[in-house]
Amino acid sequence: MSESPGKVLMLVENHFPGDVRVKNEADILTAAGYFVTVIALQGKSETSISKVVDNIHVYAVPKVTLFTKTRKENASGLQHVWMRAVAFIGYAWEYLYFTTACFVMSLYVAVKHGFDVIHAHNPPDTLFLVAAVYKLAGKKFVFDHHDLSPELYQSRYQADKGFVTIVLGLLEKASLKLADITIATNDSYRAIQIERGKVKPENVFVVRNGPNLKRVNYCTPSERLRRMNKTILCYVGALNPQDGVDYLLRSLRDLVCKLNRKDFYCVIMGSGDSLEDLRKLARELDLDGYVELPGYVSEEDLMSNLSAADICVDPDPSSPLNDVSTWIKIMEYMAMGKPIVTYDLKETHWSAQDAALYVKPNNELEFAQAIVKLMDSPELRIQMGEFGRKRVEHELKWEIVGQNLVRAYKALLG
Repeated sequence: MSESPGKVLMLVENHFPGDVRVKNEADILTAAGYFVTVIALQGKSETSISKVVDNIHVYAVPKVTLFTKTRKENASGLQHVWMRAVAFIGYAWEYLYFTTACFVMSLYVAVKHGFDVIHAHNPPDTLFLVAAVYKLAGKKFVFDHHDLSPELYQSRYQADKGFVTIVLGLLEKASLKLADITIATNDSYRAIQIERGKVKPENVFVVRNGPNLKRVNYCTPSERLRRMNKTILCYVGALNPQDGVDYLLRSLRDLVCKLNRKDFYCVIMGSGDSLEDLRKLARELDLDGYVELPGYVSEEDLMSNLSAADICVDPDPSSPLNDVSTWIKIMEYMAMGKPIVTYDLKETHWSAQDAALYVKPNNELEFAQAIVKLMDSPELRIQMGEFGRKRVEHELKWEIVGQNLVRAYKALLG
């Protein structure tokens, strides 16, 4: 057996293997011979703090939530101030807790398995504090830039720049400065790392959110959905304030009430802080019979529902974060050969190209009208779906874009 090129400790404040990007990265490094250990959050149904997933050793940290941190629509000025203060305290506590837990658990991992590299997936941007200790012992640090934390805060809470964004910006800069190499999800993030974080261009590696075709692939369509004899719409992804699913629900209301279309059914799959708020909004908009929000669904049901879909939707609205971010759901829709309706955002347009119909950002009625156009154009749906599938197979699948991560590690460890 050949010697491993290195041992990697990944830190992620999410469930594993539930976080698709982290799982893909861990898998491709393992396939390249690296020994990978992950410290992640414990799932709701998990009782053990350790497990092995596809030769990846996983250690789970119990999740602790201090406050509910969703924003309230139509809140007054004082309510906005209070909401942001509560959010700041809640996030500060959670980030401090998770960072401390990662450090404590890393001591155990260091003794049991050892590691050469700490690979931190943000947010939070406080994980550099764990890496800083081990840098003194000669370990390497990789900062994997999933989200722009200042822009994430602005987008989630519709906030202007201020004290919180300054603090988040400083944490981001500290993470970027300490890192030996950084990972960016697209060229927009790469430019921000170079310009805002002063990272040397040769130390930034773009690793896009490509779908793993071993996981994301056409299967037997859901019989339940097909028996409805309606146009099936699907959404897959997070359900948080910045994700725009409330925009989608209002567009579906326009589809029924303004465009007089009742021949559709929408399945919104995913979980997040806004799930219960979105279920309440769907009831308030009288969308019973037109939409379902089941929350988390199994991988089997997810693929079955997507296979039954006629149209997939991405309602991410224009915001400081969304305008420059790349969404894995777009590539997964394309991998499944599905046409997409989405708002016209820079990186989304670069990814989907002719696989999507683009709508003026945040215009809910136009979003509904674009859905109608695809509902009434089966040939266009086929054409767009075929384009997206080919683009993924030839350029964007994980087997291609993930090789940049392997190249990054070769540059890091020689």
